[in-house]
Amino acid sequence: FSDKEYEDAGFKVTNDLSDCDVLLGVKEVPVDYLIPNKKYFFFSHTIKKQPYNRKLLQAILEKKIDLLDHETIIKENGARLIGFGRYAGLVGTYNGFRAIGLKEDLYELPKVETLADLDEMKNELDKITLPNIKITLSGSGKVAYGAKEILDHLGVKQVSDALYLTSKFTEPVYCLIDVMEYNKRSDGKVGDKYAFYKDPSSYISNFMPYAKETDFFIAGHFYGDGAPYLFTREDAKKKEFNIKYVADISCDVNGPVASTIRPSTIADPIYGYDPITESEVDYKSNNAITVMAVDNLPCELPKDASEGFGDMFLEHVIPAFYNNDTNGILDRAQMTSNGKLTERYSYLQDYVDGKE
Repeated sequence: FSDKEYEDAGFKVTNDLSDCDVLLGVKEVPVDYLIPNKKYFFFSHTIKKQPYNRKLLQAILEKKIDLLDHETIIKENGARLIGFGRYAGLVGTYNGFRAIGLKEDLYELPKVETLADLDEMKNELDKITLPNIKITLSGSGKVAYGAKEILDHLGVKQVSDALYLTSKFTEPVYCLIDVMEYNKRSDGKVGDKYAFYKDPSSYISNFMPYAKETDFFIAGHFYGDGAPYLFTREDAKKKEFNIKYVADISCDVNGPVASTIRPSTIADPIYGYDPITESEVDYKSNNAITVMAVDNLPCELPKDASEGFGDMFLEHVIPAFYNNDTNGILDRAQMTSNGKLTERYSYLQDYVDGKE
């Protein structure tokens, strides 16, 4: 949105932020631009001890800034309330279908960045005819449901995983799988999702049955440290491994989705992965797995993503400023206070101190 659009909506646009109580942003604020003793909301990308942002968190503490990270705005059960997940799912799935069209010379979808908004993106999808493919979508959060929105818009029929794994179809179908479908206990006992979240060390991947049946894999899951990889480079070499196209919206490089060997870009969103040589090749190569692994997908739908993000913030966060934080939203989200990490985020102290 332009400055004029803010002014037209009745906002004063200024470069002087000295009298602001709360500064609201999205991306990381450059260290030199941080104003001491302010309260900031933005994605700091520090809660997983990301080494590239250690100096940012150090500066926040030095300047006695109260940081509330959008990632830490959560319900009591830990579920995130704010994020761009839906838009990543929407755009990533569209991009995946675009890649299939280009790889197989079936149709040509325009890049999302050239389209006005989500409605126009869906209008483009209405013009294509999908091949008869089987699609697996992993995940249970906002990303997966953004992806599901596109699949449902296209009229792809959802089937149970039992049917998916045992049947042939004469139309495109998809199945939605969560952690207890693509992981199993290594001792053969029945798995428990919440036990898995706490400690995944006694689990192994159960993704291969899906890989045997799937043409197009959409990775919309959250991958936690220590969890089994969905498929490894060795898995991808196996004769029965059938996946030809991957839209890795989660985009964990050299991780749970072996074909994601680097993030791709909005400018150049598709590459090929040769499972035999374990290297990047032209995505049109015969033996290539076609990979879409853009790591900033919501940027392709900036207007919709901004409005959606704003709606979530208005619904979940703004009331907390006026109701004495009745639901603990601000308390749970606050990472730093008066130059120190809050108790909830004290696990980051060694990271701040450069010890890990």
